[in-house]
Amino acid sequence: MSFVKISEAIEKKKGPVKVRGWVYRIRKLKDKIFIVLRDSSEVIQCVIKDEEMVKTADKLLTESSIEIEGEIYAEPRAPTKYEIDVKKLIVVHASEDFPINKDQSVEFLADNRHLWLRSRKMTSILKIRSTVLSAMREHWAKKGFYEYHSPIFMGMQCEGGSTLFKVDYYGKPVYLSQTWQLHAEPAIFALEKIFTIQPAFRAEKSKTSRHLSELWMAEMEVAWEGFDYLQDDAEEMIKHVVKKVLDNNKNDLEILERDIKKLEPIVKKSFPRITYDNALKILAEHRMKVEWGKDLRTNEEDKLSELYDTPIIVTKYPKIVKAFYMREDPKNPKVVLGFDVIAPEHYGEIVGASERETDINKLKENLKEQGEDAKKYEFYFDTRRYGSVPHGGYGAGVERIISWICGLDNIKDAIAFPRTMTRWTP
Repeated sequence: MSFVKISEAIEKKKGPVKVRGWVYRIRKLKDKIFIVLRDSSEVIQCVIKDEEMVKTADKLLTESSIEIEGEIYAEPRAPTKYEIDVKKLIVVHASEDFPINKDQSVEFLADNRHLWLRSRKMTSILKIRSTVLSAMREHWAKKGFYEYHSPIFMGMQCEGGSTLFKVDYYGKPVYLSQTWQLHAEPAIFALEKIFTIQPAFRAEKSKTSRHLSELWMAEMEVAWEGFDYLQDDAEEMIKHVVKKVLDNNKNDLEILERDIKKLEPIVKKSFPRITYDNALKILAEHRMKVEWGKDLRTNEEDKLSELYDTPIIVTKYPKIVKAFYMREDPKNPKVVLGFDVIAPEHYGEIVGASERETDINKLKENLKEQGEDAKKYEFYFDTRRYGSVPHGGYGAGVERIISWICGLDNIKDAIAFPRTMTRWTP
């Protein structure tokens, strides 16, 4: 008989099974021992009654790895409503006293992240993360996009000089990439439709529950398309991701105690699309006055998110608060053809997007206004000199999307080993 996953054993419902995993919980009685066994798929209660096996199991501690053979049957009182009557027990490794219990501090769990990954909470989050990444790739692949990667070491800034990680590169100063942006645009003249899922680095001195210093970005860039296409694609991508999680990870959402009724409207409803100007009017109606030209802060985004049960798309932000490569609105040069997608339930911006500026002189002016040396960008200007076409793209924060879908209190749980301004280990 071959080993099966615990979830597969439960699906079988009755009869002989052979499973293996780790001791999740153990309860020792005088004449029998109950073990809740876990593997990557599920947990199941196992009861040991044989006298010799009881002696062996009595020495086991949490996280011991074992192999079990026995009969599975329905047991309503068991955690997953099924139980295995153990006929054979093999101890693969008897664990030492596991340091994590129910009442550990957040800091202790962070220090022992390498062990905390085994928790049902973290296992479920990581499963959902895998579904999210797979769904993103599936979405773009179906549209004929090619997966493409850009360098991590950069000779110039892209999003903002104050948030750069400076590193030594064979004696020369370079920076860790904030986005694939500048090296993605050259590739659309070869491949036309491209996407990536890769790490990005932001040296933001922030300790909030929404920021990481090392994060993952899902980004796309497309030739021949404009502002409306980008909004449509961002909405379609998010809907596809949420639907995949609802289809594939219901059990994980239950473990996380996530209310799926809050996710269901995302698949069914169209996302509201409002301009920055309209957003300011809506905020003013709710006693939140924002001076025109200021970026929307966390408080303003949270207020907007309270008014809708789906993400909202806020378009045409002031040029002065956006990146140098965003195209001016031909009808109003004070704003750009860019947008942010703001998640519901106070989860903030999850997507940033724009059409790209194709006028070299405007790009140089924008860089000069930001105090950046335009000479460093000659390779980028070349993309406008030789067969320039309308194009655009967006970046989605992978951990922000996961944090929202899972209903997490802190974005740090959306990645296996979070890196922040105060944590770089384990």
